[in-house]
Amino acid sequence: MRFALVFLVMLSACAGGNGVSKGASDPAGLDLSGPVLAFAPAPALPVLRANQELARDFLDLEFRLESGLALPALTRFDGPILVATEGPVPPTARPETEALMNRLRSEAGIDIGWGQSDGGTPATITLSFQPMSTLRRLEPSAACFVVPNVTGLADWRARRGSADLDWARMTGRRSATLFLPQDAAPQELRDCLHEEMAQALGPVNDLYRLPDSVFNDDNFQSVLTEFDMLMLRLHYAPELANGMGAQAVAAQVPAILARENPKGAIRSSADPGPTPRLWTEAVARAMQAGPGRETAAATVLSLALEAGWQDNRAGFAWFLRGRVLAPTDPIAAHDAYAQAARAYRALPDGGVHLAHALMQLAALDLARGDLAQAEAQAAEGLPLARRAQNAALITTFTLIQAEILQARGQAQAAAALRLDTLPAARYGFGSGAKIRAREAEIAAIARLAPTG
Repeated sequence: MRFALVFLVMLSACAGGNGVSKGASDPAGLDLSGPVLAFAPAPALPVLRANQELARDFLDLEFRLESGLALPALTRFDGPILVATEGPVPPTARPETEALMNRLRSEAGIDIGWGQSDGGTPATITLSFQPMSTLRRLEPSAACFVVPNVTGLADWRARRGSADLDWARMTGRRSATLFLPQDAAPQELRDCLHEEMAQALGPVNDLYRLPDSVFNDDNFQSVLTEFDMLMLRLHYAPELANGMGAQAVAAQVPAILARENPKGAIRSSADPGPTPRLWTEAVARAMQAGPGRETAAATVLSLALEAGWQDNRAGFAWFLRGRVLAPTDPIAAHDAYAQAARAYRALPDGGVHLAHALMQLAALDLARGDLAQAEAQAAEGLPLARRAQNAALITTFTLIQAEILQARGQAQAAAALRLDTLPAARYGFGSGAKIRAREAEIAAIARLAPTG
């Protein structure tokens, strides 16, 4: 289940929302028929942890749900996996799906390809494209989600509440449906596709301690990583089978990892320890609008400091504190984001997380008129955003750079930079209205800077 990640909390903007497809005309008059950013395949970042740690990660992902409930058995699909669609398919959806399936075949060894929507062999996985308004009615807190053992929306509505759809009672997987927003920006659609496909195929748990995975509810990673592909290779290893319990799987995993990840034969670091339910509940409260957010964020940070965590959870605790404080106490928020950046910078695989922290720092520096510092944050963060294939972040950094040029009297250069970032903006935000809203938002932040 994927949630929208807020980018500029100072003005409460987020990257999701109703989008306009390439080739459409924006209601406010901006022609969106121009080029949309296309990401070239990037070389995968290596998994840098010991196999002993990866075994622990795999077992925690496989045998628990996000609720903390234990799963009795490993479940997976047997045989070829066929993908079909229902509903209006957005223009970018098919090429994004084909690119993802190519990666799943080559990097995870999964036999997956297109099936048929009508007649012929039934689809294993259905991509159900629905308006975001429909998805919100079905799952109010989610941008997209996956349901096991159903084929399409009508089947889910007919069987909703059935024990057949309970992950904890499954002994195998027959089918699954990914519910995806048909009217979202291309980036949000891609992010949903990657995360929900991964959970339809493989583990269904998320772990906040993982920096390099979409199996994490912090939602910083948006495309499947090398770690994720390794987890999927383990999930479909021939030594494992449907119905195997945790003990039986644990006995096989070391030998599988030795074969699949020989570079992981290194010394393991200390066990990071479990994530208390109290911490995850406080995170959920801190991420929601309404009273109690600041108290919840303080609880998240306090528990992280008490536990002495040095992993992804430490950075996220500081990041959440900054997010909550930014609208009312920008100085304290800046300090919190700086702490988050330090924590993420210390992780070998925390690049996209660091980019998010640097973007918030750049916006806060821009607001207080520290152009040199804002420029430095953007210069460090932009390559990380490109590496993460996050067009919304790329656009935001570039628009901050344009405002810095504007503030220095270089209006022509600023206008050229805004024009150059339109392909990324179309991919990241979808509609002309949302692109202009982000431009106006960053311009408003720049106007907060003291003058004289």
